[in-house]
Amino acid sequence: MDDGHSKDNQRGQKMWGGRFAATPDQIMQQINASIDVDRRLWREDVAGSKAHAAMLGAVGVLSAQDVTAIHDGLDAIAAEIEAGTFPFSVELEDIHLNIEARLTERIGDAGKRLHTGRSRNDQVATDFRLWVKAAVDGADDAVEALIAALLVRAGEHVATIMPGFTHLQTAQPVTLGHHLMAYVEMFTRDRSRLIDCIAHIDECPLGAAALAGTPWSVDRHMTAVALGFRAPTRNSMDSVGSRDFAMEALNALAICAVHLSRLAEELVLWSSPQFGFARMSDQWSTGSSIMPQKRNPDAAELIRAKAARIAGNAQSLMMIVKALPLTYAKDLQDDKALTFEAFDAFNLSVAAMRGMIETIGFDPAAMRRAATLGYSTATDLADWLVRALNMPFREAHHVTGAVVKRAEVLGVAELCDLPLAEAQAIEPRITADALAALSVEASVAARTSYGGTAPDQVAARVAEAKVRLANR
Repeated sequence: MDDGHSKDNQRGQKMWGGRFAATPDQIMQQINASIDVDRRLWREDVAGSKAHAAMLGAVGVLSAQDVTAIHDGLDAIAAEIEAGTFPFSVELEDIHLNIEARLTERIGDAGKRLHTGRSRNDQVATDFRLWVKAAVDGADDAVEALIAALLVRAGEHVATIMPGFTHLQTAQPVTLGHHLMAYVEMFTRDRSRLIDCIAHIDECPLGAAALAGTPWSVDRHMTAVALGFRAPTRNSMDSVGSRDFAMEALNALAICAVHLSRLAEELVLWSSPQFGFARMSDQWSTGSSIMPQKRNPDAAELIRAKAARIAGNAQSLMMIVKALPLTYAKDLQDDKALTFEAFDAFNLSVAAMRGMIETIGFDPAAMRRAATLGYSTATDLADWLVRALNMPFREAHHVTGAVVKRAEVLGVAELCDLPLAEAQAIEPRITADALAALSVEASVAARTSYGGTAPDQVAARVAEAKVRLANR
């Protein structure tokens, strides 16, 4: 079989070059070509072309024989690409011209009729929307799987006590399950943003042609339905000139990636000897070439870096579009490289995070010890003074500070272990029951407000989240 390379240059020139007397400079060809990137759109391009051909046949623009030849030819091209034998050509610039040229080579004039009533402008917009729509759906599935993994671990640790932090300083005791459920809430909102994206992507540009529509009697509703879109786009200029569907998707990825990065940072801290809260499994740790004792949380660190890349790509795409007059400009060719890279990095990051969450080992004893540091139950004493003695909170805050200072002077590790006489020297009405309520267990158990860290509350939120996940 002729691999087509000897004819590519001629075919490429004939696709758009009737007005030109000379071929493009080699550097012009390199900067203009996108085939190395947009070849990933081949499935979408084949599907779009088959839908367009079927529609042209239905409205009488193409004969039934031409439609059959086009469909058979596109199926054969898809098989070639799947097999790795398709003759991709840089001279043919992009996936659209590559496929069309190969189709014409295979089936002759019928292939040349396929482009009736469309332009590469609406063609690429359609292909790109199809790809982003599927990619967003896949990203949503990945985040759903991560949430499921977090729910399993949160359910295991509804009563495992650990320190809660503000300013990375010990603040109040919480449970590990409660901490993990915070990320379940973040990732649940991230899923909502991704799902919202699909609603905005779900319109088909095919038939908008170059920018003004087409004089051919095309049935845009037919092609929209055939390609799985909710409806055709309503303005031909917007159809080919807008990329907000990709901008929205990348920004949704960026927000979720920031959440992944925050969780990754916590895993880095927790698995350090200084914290000692957790141990990464061997599958998600690396070693050092010179220090044999090291266990490096490289996957978590790389998630932090990829979050920056994803956010940068989202910003870059917005900056590409921000100064473009309607409608299409070649600047938009770079939208796909940014989008593909962002989704690749995101999916890899989510998969890595899921693997770490599923396999990480926690040390409840180390977490509890850390929760007692820094007098983390001081707020419980202030609350007791307000509740039991009707003391104004600001006064209770001052009294509690004095009690904490006395505990520090005496070297008492936990406020619940402070001698009652020492506490009563500051506030005579403090009782033994008040001090007993200052253990980390009592503090956690007391946080029974909706959404609080009390184990019963955490267990209820885990159960609710599992139901939400199952019914989504």
